[in-house]
Amino acid sequence: MFESLGFETLTAPQAAVWFALAIGAAFGILAQITRFCLRRAVVGEDRKAAAGVWLIALAVAVLGTQAAVAQGLISFADHRFMASDLPVLAIAAGGLMFGIGMVLTRGCISRLTVLTGAGNLRAALVLIVFAITAHATLKGVLAPVRTSLGSVTLPLDSAALPGNPLLWTALIAVVALFFALRSGNKATTLALAALIGALVPLAWVGTGFVLYDDFDPIAMQSLSFTSPAADSIFYTVASTAVSANFGAGLLGGVVVGALFAALLSGGFEWQSFESPRQTGRYMTGAVLMGLGGVLAGGCTVGAGLAGVPTLSLAAILALASIIAGGLLANRVLRGETSANTLLHPAE
Repeated sequence: MFESLGFETLTAPQAAVWFALAIGAAFGILAQITRFCLRRAVVGEDRKAAAGVWLIALAVAVLGTQAAVAQGLISFADHRFMASDLPVLAIAAGGLMFGIGMVLTRGCISRLTVLTGAGNLRAALVLIVFAITAHATLKGVLAPVRTSLGSVTLPLDSAALPGNPLLWTALIAVVALFFALRSGNKATTLALAALIGALVPLAWVGTGFVLYDDFDPIAMQSLSFTSPAADSIFYTVASTAVSANFGAGLLGGVVVGALFAALLSGGFEWQSFESPRQTGRYMTGAVLMGLGGVLAGGCTVGAGLAGVPTLSLAAILALASIIAGGLLANRVLRGETSANTLLHPAE
């Protein structure tokens, strides 16, 4: 469709960067306001409210994405989420790693990207280490780990949920909305969270239909943070050799949007590490998320918020593994805290 829009000086890949920048900025603003984060929904002190925010975004993302599929605007038939050989070991192990990492860093990578824009230097350093690790896993020294685990596959007749996709869409959306509406959030908060969900199908349709060009094709993409972080770090250090892409535009837009929202609301505040022990914990979490995000095929947003609406078994397994990893890490950390309290009671 892109060739019919009449652009003379802008190619489809260049337009995709500007489009991603706008999508990212909107996500950054909305996520800063709603404190959108799956870790909070899984193990946070306010997990009921946080889960409501996440689930209503998921409901809207599922409905919007599958509506676009039903209208014939996009198709996931050739998408990586629909590979017939499911790399089950890589996805499960990667999801567990990512889940553990997001608890160690007190935030999934999407939340930490937003916090980077709000002045959190802990989050900024985690984002950098995460990006380097993800790039090393995709194309560097950690690539053998990816290829070895990825070689263990489960052949599937269908990589999507079996049965009628409309029934699955309705089931996921109804269940998500049921819990979201009982989460105790204000209507305005849920409305803003719904807008986050709407960005998912908007990005799928934007890259897979509006910006589609037979002569200069781009990949169909939506919200994600693992591959975009790797692309961004590579573009940052080699911009004279490589061009910016959708991922770099998306990540940059999220930081800018979060910065704008934080400054406007008075929420911008410089924050840093409190101790070497805390620094080590966050760096360990960053490495686990970078490695795990690549192995699992995405993060809580890439495989979760944007992946589940494709009705992909791989995306659902990745999200379930991330949640399991988060619960496991939280249980272990709580156990350590309780043991330290018993050994060193307050005087």
